Amino acid sequence: MPNNSVLEQEKLLSRRNLLKLGLAGTGVASVALWQILNSRSQSRVKVPPLATQTTSDLATPSKMVREFEYGTLKRENGRVIREFRLTAGTSPIRLNSAVSFNIWDLNGRIPGPTLRAKQGDRVRVLFFNQAGHSHSLHFHGVHPSEMDGIRPVRHGTATIYEFDAEPYGVHLYHCHIQPVTRHVAKGLYGMFIIDPPTPRPPADEIVLIMGGYDVNDDNRNEYYAFNGLPNYYKDNPIRIYQNQLIRLYLLNIIEFDPAVTFHLHANFFKVYPTGMTLKPSHESDVITMGTAERHILEFAFRYPGMYMFHPHQDAIAENGCMGHFDVITESQEKMT
Repeated sequence: MPNNSVLEQEKLLSRRNLLKLGLAGTGVASVALWQILNSRSQSRVKVPPLATQTTSDLATPSKMVREFEYGTLKRENGRVIREFRLTAGTSPIRLNSAVSFNIWDLNGRIPGPTLRAKQGDRVRVLFFNQAGHSHSLHFHGVHPSEMDGIRPVRHGTATIYEFDAEPYGVHLYHCHIQPVTRHVAKGLYGMFIIDPPTPRPPADEIVLIMGGYDVNDDNRNEYYAFNGLPNYYKDNPIRIYQNQLIRLYLLNIIEFDPAVTFHLHANFFKVYPTGMTLKPSHESDVITMGTAERHILEFAFRYPGMYMFHPHQDAIAENGCMGHFDVITESQEKMT
């Protein structure tokens, strides 16, 4: 259980407090300076507004496509901690007008928040289990065995995972209680991005997580989705600017299907395998990924217009894993 008295006594380090401190202390300086530089570099990127449609409170693809959770900065014993809070719950989600499905959610959403840190940060995750069954959180990356997230956390209890964020790349977190496939398929997963010490070049950064839904417990998916809701980006395209660099953080967390592909229409992308390199390995317009595999894909569209993205397995695309990029010019935005 978390030590509530200690947590209550910890001093919150807001950006204003850090500036007042003159970024004092090596831990504060490294973490705060990175966050400030990162926000400044991203401020040079223009992001078109995404039309927000009414969706389930649990599936918020309109927000998730560009939403990152950087946690709360706290200081302990002269070191800065980047603290996250995740609570597992149980909720119904409406997949379409006719089908609802009971999921295990994290912080009242599916997928869980996209957590983001910088390599070397001290990360603390406070995990509260209110989902009715034993659950846990396993983080991909490097950490001590006692922080590996394979021990059950009973309903109504909590635990703390604490480790240094390493190595940089695109990772994930998920429940690791048996049967793992079932716990992941019902919603207990999210993306975990660890940025390199030197920030990547400015880009319009987008998150896409491919998931599946087995609604009749036959170990086969009947529906698929990007960021939680089938066909959302098909009906509500992601708007991006012509000729602007897109950095796509892509994760395949579809259970029951051994592998899926991701295909981008009328373009090619540079592939940064697992996000663990600053140089691309190759270029393609389609990539194959097994379950839990993830990459950074970078591209820009030369021509305005509407362009599909989807797995190249038709059954998966046609059952919800379909979306569009709406490539616009700045003059087009002013007219809308």
